[in-house]
Amino acid sequence: CVSLVVVAPRVSRGSCLAGFNVDKMMSLNIQTESTPNPSSLKFLPGKIVMEKETADFRNVEEAKRSPFALNLFKIDGVEGVFFGSDFISITKGDNHEWQMLKSSISETIIEFYKSEATIMPQEE
Repeated sequence: CVSLVVVAPRVSRGSCLAGFNVDKMMSLNIQTESTPNPSSLKFLPGKIVMEKETADFRNVEEAKRSPFALNLFKIDGVEGVFFGSDFISITKGDNHEWQMLKSSISETIIEFYKSEATIMPQEE
């Protein structure tokens, strides 16, 4: 299990620090968990990922329904994205190592949660 922690500095609520709205800064501890498939790894943000159902994206074309999944596919080596209730499972290509991918994936997850965007925007 590997953790990446991002911590906001101690300042009063509603304050601004170097141009950042402190209300939007947060502490996020991304943990990873192995799966039976060595090419897949679970990323646990400690927050709800999907409130209802799940979403499975096996390629960039399918990921167009989710800007978050699309951003994960922009990481070289990511070949699959699955959103569960409280985890994000990433499948990597055989020619890529987790050691090289974990930090980029974790950073993308953190940026998503900081943006307060929705995982699956409602289709109009």
